[in-house]
Amino acid sequence: MVSYPHATDDALTTRRPASSVTSRSTTTRRHRSNRSHTGGTSFRPQNEFPNFAQTGDLEIVINAEGQEKRYMLHRLILAQCSGFFEASTSEDWSRAQAQGIAPITGPAQSNGLAGIGEEDEYGMETGRPTIPTAPPRDRYRWRYELDWGNKDDEVPMLVQKSATSSLFGGEQTYRPPAAPTKPSAPTNSFFRSFTAMQSAAHIPHQAPDNDLIRDYDNLFRIFYNYPPNLDPLNIAESYIQCKSLLNLADMYDALEVVGPRIDHHLLQFQSRLWKQIAKYPPSYLKLGYLARSKVIFAEALIHVVGQWPAGSNQLRNHVPEAVFDLIEDKAEELAEKQLKTEGKLFRLTLTTPRGERVSPGNSYIDWLALSLFRQWLVENTSPPPPLPPKTPNSNQPSSRTQQQNKPSISAGHLYRLLFSAGPAYLPHDELKRFLKISKGFGAEGNGNPENRREELRKFERRVEEVKGMAREVVRPLMRSFLELDLGKDGSGVGLGYLTCTRLEEGDFPWVG
Repeated sequence: MVSYPHATDDALTTRRPASSVTSRSTTTRRHRSNRSHTGGTSFRPQNEFPNFAQTGDLEIVINAEGQEKRYMLHRLILAQCSGFFEASTSEDWSRAQAQGIAPITGPAQSNGLAGIGEEDEYGMETGRPTIPTAPPRDRYRWRYELDWGNKDDEVPMLVQKSATSSLFGGEQTYRPPAAPTKPSAPTNSFFRSFTAMQSAAHIPHQAPDNDLIRDYDNLFRIFYNYPPNLDPLNIAESYIQCKSLLNLADMYDALEVVGPRIDHHLLQFQSRLWKQIAKYPPSYLKLGYLARSKVIFAEALIHVVGQWPAGSNQLRNHVPEAVFDLIEDKAEELAEKQLKTEGKLFRLTLTTPRGERVSPGNSYIDWLALSLFRQWLVENTSPPPPLPPKTPNSNQPSSRTQQQNKPSISAGHLYRLLFSAGPAYLPHDELKRFLKISKGFGAEGNGNPENRREELRKFERRVEEVKGMAREVVRPLMRSFLELDLGKDGSGVGLGYLTCTRLEEGDFPWVG
């Protein structure tokens, strides 16, 4: 028997008033239910991604290369994000079975004092939530497993299986912990657990090692508005991951949800992305179409149209017909612009001070300048002439054969040379050499060296005047609608094709 010492009169005289004691005890009882018990021995089933054990009604099991990943998710969310889950969980196609949850028994149903999980006077939970004692009987449970098929070339896909009562098989009943008789004082282990919990909240989610499991995990993370685990540094690796995820989303009719996430992730690379698109435009065109990314799709399409039909083999039968038709239409528009520009270039002319067109009779030097420009334009816009037939005695290659083997300049380089003007083409030495071999050179100056130099300066001024007119003619073709930086003047010297293709809002295949 434990004896308690009786309080003396001196102790009673120093005791605080009763009202103060009552107030403190009442305050303690009122806030006691809000204390955190993190780190304690009580167990509560997880109810967060990827395992909503308390509220989830759709189980997914992914098995790949000896690894397994389980999810307990919500049919409502998956059906809103994926047409596959919306159809397969409908009343007509679903194999869902009604299941019930056993009523909760134990100390929580006693008539004693309520413990953790009791509700306040407003009906709100003041502690850890408890499982309802009478759950609805019309709750359904769906189960999907990854089926690899019977052939090696088959694509693995989720197949609906018979539902089970719980995530791990068997009956599962959640019971709240017994109500404690009195709260225990906080210990050092509690503070250590609380600190560890705060530190763990900042640790990023680790992506699975297997690529297929990673894709499914990213798919479900996007459904629940979590950022996908994609490479943020290596754009080449990120492209592979995004392409694989988009193909998976296409299988489950979820491109509208997954596409914006992929678009947001890739656009963070900025200049590195534009350079990658310039290297592999057909690949990024397909990716931009799947992601419904207007920026990536337009950037890749401009490169494809400029080089068309170079990439036709990579895109034919690999993109929808609407995308292929769009490329051909834009390529025809670009070719029509080039033909109109060439016609304007050949119609360029110089005039005399009296307003007459130059000719050998009224201004021989000006006519030579115009003739030289037109000859240069013909040589760079026309295909080379056919090779002459070989004779049995011709062993040495002729000069014409050597000229035939000379690579022709591309349309992009030609128009950029015309736009740059200056000494980029027809430089001073070439003009001087042309005048020397021209018949009648120096006739106006009777062969005087001083007059010849003056005629050469006049000839150069007239050629520069023709170059200036040609620059204005090709200016519309030099407009670039790329995000890629083409230099200060936007001429894009490194590109051998035009980038003036523009996509309007209604041109995107998925709009309208």
